Amino acid sequence: MFTRILTSGLFAGVAAGLLAGLLQLVFVQPVLLHAELYESGQLVHFGAKAVSATQPLPGFDLLRDGLSIGFTVVVYCGYALVLVALMAAASERMNTVITARTGILWGIAGFVAVQFAPGFTLAPEVPGVAAADVMDRQIWWFLTVAASVIALWLIAFGKDWKSWGAAVVLLLAPHIAGAPEPDVFTGPVPTEIGALFASRALGVGFAAWVFVGLFAGFFWNRELVRENAK
Repeated sequence: MFTRILTSGLFAGVAAGLLAGLLQLVFVQPVLLHAELYESGQLVHFGAKAVSATQPLPGFDLLRDGLSIGFTVVVYCGYALVLVALMAAASERMNTVITARTGILWGIAGFVAVQFAPGFTLAPEVPGVAAADVMDRQIWWFLTVAASVIALWLIAFGKDWKSWGAAVVLLLAPHIAGAPEPDVFTGPVPTEIGALFASRALGVGFAAWVFVGLFAGFFWNRELVRENAK
């Protein structure tokens, strides 16, 4: 079981991480680099000459972009290992059939728990914007992810209204309590760039999690078939 979890998780994480890294380079990084021009003062939003919304940005940098893709692969390997472990628990305890197709649903659930639910109140931020203390935000993020994972598990495998009601409470509680906020909202980056960054970060995250679920389900099922064939 452990070997199957490890093998499936690593294969799925590497495959999904490479695809996610490429999507980030194409769609997210240009927006991030554009925002950094405002953070550094090379561009000024108000009180200066109007500038084009499309600015020349640095080209492909083998070291920087290679490290970025490598870090993304490591992150998604971690995500995939956790997802496969949950798949294994559902397969063993709930007799849930795991395939590449059902894995997509698991991937979407992972996206909701890890990115969409926290991002609903604490959206992805560009450099230079005002933000609360990083430790406070990390604690809130971890608690929100944990609550969302439990809630989605209860929705999927709960058998009565008590379970589903508890799931609703867990999903709403972090957002009703609210995420840590700065004392004032300020920053040099235009709101249009911030909005584009948040939407693209979530969009790429959704696609990446679909890949994670797809590959995790595929490799899990493949390893299971191999074990049964021995």
